[in-house]
Amino acid sequence: MASTMSETEIYAQLTEIFRDVFDDDDLTPVPTMVAADVEEWDSLSHIRLMLSVEKAFGLRFSTVEVGSLKQVGDLVALIQSKQAAG
Repeated sequence: MASTMSETEIYAQLTEIFRDVFDDDDLTPVPTMVAADVEEWDSLSHIRLMLSVEKAFGLRFSTVEVGSLKQVGDLVALIQSKQAAG
């Protein structure tokens, strides 16, 4: 059973993942961040990001779920909903 994390804990873990995937130690994801805000965020890095998030949080996202994400806040909401569903 997956544990439920607070939004703050999720953002802390996402910060580590974003910094690793985009190789930018100053990158801090915020709810309104979109791919266009990060120069290196292309389709390939997006796949790497999603796989890293799935692995880190022990979750699986469907193609429809990933396709519906518009900003980082949507990703956090999806993580929370998946954790709550357990």
